[in-house]
Amino acid sequence: MSSHAVTRDDIDAAARRIAGRVRVTPVLEAELDGQPLSFKLEFLQAGGTFKARGAFNRLLSCDGPALRAAGVVAASGGNHGIAVALAAHALGVPAHVFVPRITPQAKLDKLAALGAVVHREGAVYAEALAASQAHAQATGAVQSHAYDQPETVAGQGTVAREWAAQSPALDTVLVAVGGGGLVGGIAAWYRGDVRVVAVESEGCPTLHAALSAGRIVEVEARGVAADSLGARRIGEIAFDVARRHVDRALLVPDEAIVAAQRRLWSSFRIPSEPGGATALAALLCGAYRPAPGERVGVLVCGANVDPATLA
Repeated sequence: MSSHAVTRDDIDAAARRIAGRVRVTPVLEAELDGQPLSFKLEFLQAGGTFKARGAFNRLLSCDGPALRAAGVVAASGGNHGIAVALAAHALGVPAHVFVPRITPQAKLDKLAALGAVVHREGAVYAEALAASQAHAQATGAVQSHAYDQPETVAGQGTVAREWAAQSPALDTVLVAVGGGGLVGGIAAWYRGDVRVVAVESEGCPTLHAALSAGRIVEVEARGVAADSLGARRIGEIAFDVARRHVDRALLVPDEAIVAAQRRLWSSFRIPSEPGGATALAALLCGAYRPAPGERVGVLVCGANVDPATLA
């Protein structure tokens, strides 16, 4: 994938391109255990996650006739596929989505409802990705990568552009990381003006491992958040941005993620999937301890969860 540097100009252009196609999501100013927090409620985005932003920006950046002729293909743990299916449905183009066998039924149902052709291929995301790339080669379909395309990263960066206008006084934002498209876009927008702290599941430490090694390395993808954060390696674009503009990458255990899910539900009636609760988990388990008076933002990035699991 391209290591094209994503700039604020790219993110501004993405915001103009996707305006009216995606929602401006609200911010909830609240207190949790005595700490004031700015929750960016991106789980209210079309499709249930931030990923609609990148998917629309990618498809609207493509050559229209080619897209209509061969359609779009994506590999996904579920959420990117849902976003691509949503964008393809809105634009009237066919979508093929390749998912690993661990993809939850709730996400498969949503893909089917949006009219995507779903292919279950492989045990993990990397195997679904390889199958999707073979499909693109065979058919000429436009590829929409889940996290390592400039258009995708710029689209995800519109979250930060929006948040900066809504909560201009933040010192720090906590952002969950899988393949890195979201944290790459957010850090490309803030560029050190606001501290960006990446939070990863211990089972999917793509960015933490890469920063520790000084290069992109492959990791195992396992644990409670693997369906959404389960990339095996950080994207090239995200790694390039993170080395310059991400303050640190923290790891949190599965039990902290589940506790954060339950806390979001019990305190705010926010239905978060594990990946969507991972940023808050860093605060709850003490992996991130704000300084006195520090103004902290928490991104709640996804809600494609079976509600029965939140009880």
